[in-house]
Order: sequence, then structure tokens, then C-alpha cells
Amino acid sequence: MYTELLGERPTIGEIHLGGGTPTFFSPENLQTLMDGIRANSILLPDAALSFEAHPGNTTREHLEVLYKSGFHRLSLGVQDFNPKVQRLINRMQTEEQVREVMEYARQLGYSSINFDLIYGLPAQTLASITDTTEKVIALRPERIAFYSYAHVPWMRPGQRAYTEADLPAGENKRALYERGRALLEQAGYVEIGLDHFALPGDELLRVAENKTIHRNFMGYTERESTLLVALGASSISDAGTQFVQNAKTLEEWNSLIDQNQFPFFRGHELSSEDLLLRKHIMNIMCRAETDWTEDIHAFDLFSEIRERLEELEADGIIQLFPTSLRVTEQGKPFLRNVGLCFDARFHLNKPKKPVFSQTA
Repeated sequence: MYTELLGERPTIGEIHLGGGTPTFFSPENLQTLMDGIRANSILLPDAALSFEAHPGNTTREHLEVLYKSGFHRLSLGVQDFNPKVQRLINRMQTEEQVREVMEYARQLGYSSINFDLIYGLPAQTLASITDTTEKVIALRPERIAFYSYAHVPWMRPGQRAYTEADLPAGENKRALYERGRALLEQAGYVEIGLDHFALPGDELLRVAENKTIHRNFMGYTERESTLLVALGASSISDAGTQFVQNAKTLEEWNSLIDQNQFPFFRGHELSSEDLLLRKHIMNIMCRAETDWTEDIHAFDLFSEIRERLEELEADGIIQLFPTSLRVTEQGKPFLRNVGLCFDARFHLNKPKKPVFSQTA
């Protein structure tokens, strides 16, 4: 349907297979999926292909099929190694399972392995986050994403197995992050932007140091693309000036596809103001700085933003200049809060009740 609309086979520079756990599919089904995508597109010679995997159900056959299809990057959803925490979040996998998947991947030739870790999970303590981080360091993945837990039981019913009373919060949650961050940095990992760490020599760290790193719905990436096409249920496409999200349920997604319709659920066309603010939010998230000297024509807009930024300056999170800002070292963990100051739509429609998790 997309190739018919575009009138040509698209040239692809990057594929991310995730948004869940693709290895729940059989290796044969993954092969069928990738054969179909490759038959209707042109992969660049240096295309970056990555996929997410659950250590508990990823076999050597999964890894072989995807490697032969061009996937040389693997992301494992470790989250936490503590058995009590795993039981509460219903995410069971052992350290041995993770090590076995890594060893298979290394033998096959995978060049980059990422671990997803989460802090702020129910029953997490300084001792358990220390143990998990030390085990991760011993396995030595090239990249680590160290995310804040998002408690949204109204969106994820599985989170109703515990309450906010079971979650570390405030200073206790911050301490978990700082402990993990300190251990990773002591082991040689370098922090990149928000939530990400990489070993020296990693391509993501190189582009971060060159200030050419980009961020999209999947996180940080080495290249910027003007078109991101999302295929699966609930995924979001980005055409630069528009966003569109696919139907959230598999049933609705299937029904629309069966009717030869794009499975769109909702979309948004960015205004000139949206595009301007998006540029500055991207600068903050990717380079920890931004300059609006050239955008002085939008002075009224930036005067409102400046009022919000002055609070962060008072807390030592940013250095604020007449038409620019720079995030301080101590402010790096709060990049999302800095970027939020530029989100005019958020402040215009500030929700009266929580619909998203807290930013930190």
C-alpha cells in the first residue's frame, strides 16, 4: 500500500523491529516478514537494522534468521535481574538466559548489543539496582538504555498488580538512577543525552560527540531521516510536518488493512509554531543546548518560555543567556524537563489529572 502511494520502492536507511517483542513470532514468520519488506524496498548498503528481543524466548534460530536479513544490532529488555522485582512486573528472565543470547549473537557476528534497564520499579532498592548494574557491566553490552519507570495502570492493566505505595519515589527514585549512573560511568560507559550510555568507540557516542545525533520515537539514532514509516499497531509515523498513529488494537488494525485502508487512528499536522519549537526541543534533547537568535521574530512566544526557564536556572539545571541556553552537568538528567518548557501545547492544555507518568 505504501509503495503504491509513493509510486516507487522506498530507499530504507534504518529498520527498527520492536515496540514489543518480535521474538514471540517464530523464526519462519520473521523471515516471511523481512522477505516482504525487502521485496518492496531498497536497503541502503549501510542500512542500520536493529530489533528488540525478550531473553526468555529468543533462540539461536531467531538470531540467525534476523542476522541473515541484515540485522546486526540487538536490544535485550533486561529491566532488572532481581527475582522479586521480576515477579511483580511479570518479566521473568535469568542472568544465564541473557548471557546465552548474548553469546549466540556474538558468535553470529552481531556488532552492537543494547540492554534496556529500568529504575523506579516496584520493590527496587539501592542494593538491588547495584546488583543488577554490576551484572550488566560484567556482560559488557555496547549500549545501555537506563529508563525511568512509567506508572500508568490506566493504560497498562498489568501494573495494577501493585500500587504507587510499592514504588520508590522522589529522592529515593533519584538515588536509584544516580547509583546506576555512577557504576556505569566507573565502568567506562559515557552518558549520551537522556537515559542512554555507550562504550567508547560506539557509533552512537561518536555522533553525540560530533553533535550530529538525532532522536526519533525509538530513541537516539545516528542518522536523521525526513520520513519514518511505522507499520505495526499503535506505532507512529513521522513525515517531518505531520505525525500519524496507527490503530492501537490488533483487531482494528487488521480490519482496516483487510479493507485496503491505511490503519490510521489519529494524526497531527504541525503548525509553523510546532516546527519551530520542535527544533529547539530536539536541540536540547540531542545537544543539551539551543539558540533562538534567528527566531527573535517569535519574541512573544520565547518571552513565555523564558519565564519557565528562569525557574530551572535558579535550580542550577541550565545556564540562561539572552537568546540561548546550555544545560549544566547537574542538569543533564533533567533534559526532558528543560524541553518541556518549550512545549507550548502542553502548557496551553495542561491536564488537570495525571495522564502521563512523571518526568523524573
